[in-house]
Amino acid sequence: MAKKMKIRAKSIDGICNLRLIIKHPMEPGLRRDKKTGKKVPAHYIEKVEIENSNELLTTAYWSGAISKNPFLKLELKEVFPKDELKVTWFDNQGQSQSQTEKVR
Repeated sequence: MAKKMKIRAKSIDGICNLRLIIKHPMEPGLRRDKKTGKKVPAHYIEKVEIENSNELLTTAYWSGAISKNPFLKLELKEVFPKDELKVTWFDNQGQSQSQTEKVR
């Protein structure tokens, strides 16, 4: 599977700045297809989890109100250089993806 996430993580004095872009259509299910007039089915990320060494740091619950290819920026405490952050997303159609990034 092609990478659908760009993750950047940099830590200074135990405070990690995490930036994340997820390639996802984030369709709320309210729009109609211009050619057919039929509703486009909902397809959006419901949950994003961030872990450090198998310890869950945070969970974000999303809905169809988030824009296409969402960007997330967080500050995480007690995360140091060379730690590995694992980001996992789950969508309403049962799809998910995980990616691990080493903190700089």
